[in-house]
Amino acid sequence: MTHPLVETPANPIPQDARVDTLALKDGKQLRYAIFPATTHPVQGTVIILQGRNECIEKYFETIRDIAKRGFTVATFDWRGQGGSSRVLRDPNRGHVRNFNQYAADLEQLFESVLLPDCRAPFYVLGHSTGALAALLAAPALANRIRRMVLLTPLLDVNGSRLGKILLGGVANTLRSTGFGRLYMRGGKPLIKPFAINEVTSDAARYLRNSEILKSAPELAVGGPTAGWIAAAAKAIKRVTRPEFVEAIRIPTLVIAAGADRVVSTSAIERFALQMRNATLITIDGSKHEILQEKISTANSFSRHSMLLSPGQAARWRRSKATTRFRQPVSGSEAPALAHAVPLNLLQQYHQPLPLGHPANW
Repeated sequence: MTHPLVETPANPIPQDARVDTLALKDGKQLRYAIFPATTHPVQGTVIILQGRNECIEKYFETIRDIAKRGFTVATFDWRGQGGSSRVLRDPNRGHVRNFNQYAADLEQLFESVLLPDCRAPFYVLGHSTGALAALLAAPALANRIRRMVLLTPLLDVNGSRLGKILLGGVANTLRSTGFGRLYMRGGKPLIKPFAINEVTSDAARYLRNSEILKSAPELAVGGPTAGWIAAAAKAIKRVTRPEFVEAIRIPTLVIAAGADRVVSTSAIERFALQMRNATLITIDGSKHEILQEKISTANSFSRHSMLLSPGQAARWRRSKATTRFRQPVSGSEAPALAHAVPLNLLQQYHQPLPLGHPANW
């Protein structure tokens, strides 16, 4: 049975949404949703690939922004989270056996849903874990995806080198000795107070997202298991090999967050500069969840990045240095700042919303 989409006063469901489940080859169920473009002509389909412990509902604001630009939006909950089937009996444990399962699920969604039901061309907007899964699948998707926009991709965790070595070593040891289902970080689902959260500096959006999980706690998962961390490390090792990077031919915009405390910004920058056909931008002052920050790049991505005509594709070639810009502290700074950003990628900004404001974004 398909888990219905959940709305709150501050987070209404975008219009004409269709939610359903896809039966995967191994018997798991994948919850997906299709949101039609709200203006015409329809210019293609944007596929949103979520991060770990996210759900479709968290992206309603972004979906509305993209749909009003004339794009259908397709998104889904990764196996093991949101409204999709859990991998373990304990539904709270964030677990996956291998990131290749994520890539295979995306491939099956393409074959069964996206190609038959959605308008080409296709574009990917991936965040964190979703961005890593997009990279993993990229060589196989080269003839299907026109552009990718990858936000704060999971290419390394933030922290000291020694701490990361120990984390990876312990995770691999636990998995190889049959304890891969144990929590490695955190525990059962917990909504942190805004003051100590690591993902956004926007209190209103953080509150809005927290209300989703309070309304439907079954959509949340807790900390990652040792098996999940070991699988992520294996996927990172694979996609960062020079021969794998060489095989990624899809034009890609990589966005890093300068104040990211979840993933390593320096690792993202090094990776992007190795790609043949990528542009790299780092947003100084932004935390990990760029689309949930005080500035939102969803409108700009759809208008200025993914929708480049073929004649403009040369602009996506590898940058020799990182383009950096800071968050505007007031709306008056936005126009001046936009002129300094290549492709005007960040012309538009969301202003901070008052706490509890049931805005129709």
